[in-house]
Amino acid sequence: GSLVVNYPFDDDEQGIAIYSKSPDDAVFQQLALSYSKENRKMYQGSPCKDMYPTEYFPRGITNGAQWYNVPGGMQDWNYLHTNCFEVTIELGCVKYPKAEELPKYWEQNRRSLLQFMKQV
Repeated sequence: GSLVVNYPFDDDEQGIAIYSKSPDDAVFQQLALSYSKENRKMYQGSPCKDMYPTEYFPRGITNGAQWYNVPGGMQDWNYLHTNCFEVTIELGCVKYPKAEELPKYWEQNRRSLLQFMKQV
């Protein structure tokens, strides 16, 4: 897990971790930022220092392929084949939080979700 909004492309022709700009890169960045700006910890860019000390996401967003390469990922497939603009929102450093922690996740992400929906 992590705390970041990841946007296409998740893959590049070379198969390495490098920025892979889609034709709608500016729109994807706007969508990602609309979410991350409302989550203070996400927006700061280094949310999981204890687990991943070198991981840094400027403004809480990342191009998928720049983070790590995922050939054949669903968000790229949806974008290329159905014109669906999809982002992946990583909600926390712990991949499987305990049930009693879920209200905290809701509070940390409620405003982000509302801002994201307003982008429609």
